[in-house]
Amino acid sequence: MIPVRRTFLAGIAAVVLALPATAAAATAEPAADPVTQNPISSEFSDTYADPAVIRGKDGWWYLYATSDPLHEAPSEFGLMHIARSRDFADWEYLGTVFEEADRPAWSTSTSFYWAPDIRYVDGQYVMYYTVTDTVAEPGQWNYAIGAATAPTPAGPWTDSGGPVVAPRPTGDGNYFNTIDPALLSASDGKRYLYFGGFHGGLWVTELDETGMRAVGSPTQVSVGDRYEGSFVVERDGWYYLTASSANCCAGPVTGYSVYAGRSKSPLGPFVDHEGVSMLDSRVGGTQVLAQNGNRWIGVGHHTIVTDVSGQDQIVYHAIDRNDAWLDAPGGINERPTLVDRLDWIDGWPVARAGAGPSDTPQPAPVTASSLGIASGAPASNAALVGDWTAGTDATGDGGDVAVLSGEARTARSAPKDVRVEADVRVSGDVTVGVARSGRNGVTVTVDAADRTLTVTSTQGRSVESDSAPLPSRYDGDEWTALSVEVRDGRAVARLAESRLGDADAEVAVDLPRGAAKPRPVTLAASGGEAQVDNLTVVAAHDPVTKRVDEPEAGDVLVDEQFDDPALGAGWEWVRPSSTVTAGDGALTWPLASVDVVGAGNTGPLLLRTPPEGDWIAETKLHLDLGSGTIRNYQQAGLIVRVDDDSLLRLGDVAIWGTRQVEFGKELKENGALRWGAHLGGPVASTMWLRLHHTTDPETGEHQYRSASSRDGETWRWGATWTLPADTSPQIGVYAGGGATPATVATFDWFRLSEVR
Repeated sequence: MIPVRRTFLAGIAAVVLALPATAAAATAEPAADPVTQNPISSEFSDTYADPAVIRGKDGWWYLYATSDPLHEAPSEFGLMHIARSRDFADWEYLGTVFEEADRPAWSTSTSFYWAPDIRYVDGQYVMYYTVTDTVAEPGQWNYAIGAATAPTPAGPWTDSGGPVVAPRPTGDGNYFNTIDPALLSASDGKRYLYFGGFHGGLWVTELDETGMRAVGSPTQVSVGDRYEGSFVVERDGWYYLTASSANCCAGPVTGYSVYAGRSKSPLGPFVDHEGVSMLDSRVGGTQVLAQNGNRWIGVGHHTIVTDVSGQDQIVYHAIDRNDAWLDAPGGINERPTLVDRLDWIDGWPVARAGAGPSDTPQPAPVTASSLGIASGAPASNAALVGDWTAGTDATGDGGDVAVLSGEARTARSAPKDVRVEADVRVSGDVTVGVARSGRNGVTVTVDAADRTLTVTSTQGRSVESDSAPLPSRYDGDEWTALSVEVRDGRAVARLAESRLGDADAEVAVDLPRGAAKPRPVTLAASGGEAQVDNLTVVAAHDPVTKRVDEPEAGDVLVDEQFDDPALGAGWEWVRPSSTVTAGDGALTWPLASVDVVGAGNTGPLLLRTPPEGDWIAETKLHLDLGSGTIRNYQQAGLIVRVDDDSLLRLGDVAIWGTRQVEFGKELKENGALRWGAHLGGPVASTMWLRLHHTTDPETGEHQYRSASSRDGETWRWGATWTLPADTSPQIGVYAGGGATPATVATFDWFRLSEVR
């Protein structure tokens, strides 16, 4: 068996991490694996919404949040918040981004600052954020995108002096939503800022070299009335646009969720896994994260961050459906921060393989090195031996760094499947080292002079190599995060500023056939000195590649074909309508200006009592709502009803210019009716709709999960809503929402089935 040597170079001065062919001591196992428990922000806050995360160049992980009170009353309204952690489990609150006295001068004294997005750009930290009211264009909805810079992740923050993206008037006295910024520094050398939400849709604009001003004309990347809170990552040659949908803040009926589309271009068009565009009126989007029936609802507005093992994590806010509001001030949703594993399965991101938000202890993100290498500091003499000295980062965070002038290595062996990461900085006119002659292995080289990232695999006389150009923004004098992952016969190297899905360059090379053995990691600088900080050497993550099982329909219990006008046994009408008829294999239902949501309760319903236990309800629906035009809110589908003020509804719905699958809930809270929904789809003129019912084994609570299909074969499973255990909900069909234009919903059949 030929050992594989792993080499990790960053140049102009070459930094090499290698597994030499000599034997070494066995790798020490950590005493215990750390865990997290959602919500991770509970240690220092009651609510911490719209979270953004970055690993600072000082080795800490920083967590930012939107402007809100931090606690139940009494609590001041903080102008965006900052906390930090070493391990995602224990957090230290650091304070607010702005104080009243240092509000950006171009915003009004009553403006809020929402949805921070944090990045490392040209040697400094840049925070993009929403400004809700500007001096130049005061008024409602005239949102803009601002930016502030800081030398450290904790501040102090200096506003850029004006909007990155100014308010965007619609021409009729209103404004498009210019909210929720997210930066992408792409491997094509350009910086892109994504922004927007709902009214006007999502957009992307190129930024100038400073990252402080938009240039050119923006490009729309999603249809209006669907998405907000965008976040984009570059992976395996694709750009993934992830975004949240539905009302973020409807208290105990919040159905907020996260979706994805992908494109070969940062400008889109972004399509989902079935090829449906996020720009379509019948809007596409692959489900990434949705509520699953535990206490967490309204799961969204997220950041995607990679831990040092290479495992992606999704950091997002959620609402505890049993404690949805801050006690005071009234009307503010309580949205703490959560974190869960983000898997990539069949080319698409999905939280916990489709299991949704966690409410039990989970393995924490890997944030610290093995091999005795200290977190956030250069390795001690016991962990790293050779030609290095401890230095000080005079232009960065001021902490200690490792200065390499020759070769050094870890005193312990690295895992066979390994991921090595470090922040690197080089200066001076020195040459890049290469793998030494006669040794098999992998060489990763960052050549600032030739502006290339190169990965070379060598075995005897066989050499495989590939390179990618570095963008003009790359500067070897600034800290850049370099990672190398070797696993499953493949070596992947990435150079990035922020470690948030951005890429200066990424290169992958297949390795020679053979097995690697645990070896020490060697670092080397040739031709001069190089600085290394935040070095981590850990076992590469073991990716999850299979989704959790989805419900499947089994033996049919009820099969209503609507052949008889009298219908089969077990059906009953609520508010029957003479315009709705059954017969000849169809239930024909002309849409009228009626509804069952709200206080009016005018819509007819066809209901029956379902069996005990687990079951699946399904119907085939024909409903042509066209596309693009506004015909609010014509719809039809399945309904679960306790009474007129406690119900769930799954339908094909016209929502302004879009057509979507809506799975909503109505309840009465403190005398007020509340409605909120999860949004799915895409839709078609013929749809299959499903609801999977089960009960919580501990509480007896009813749980209903939605699904839709455009062909009756391929199902998209969505969110889960609950109804109280002491109720006996009925299941059935409904239609309504508007009589104009004249439209007819046709149900081919209705089935109740056992769950396989």
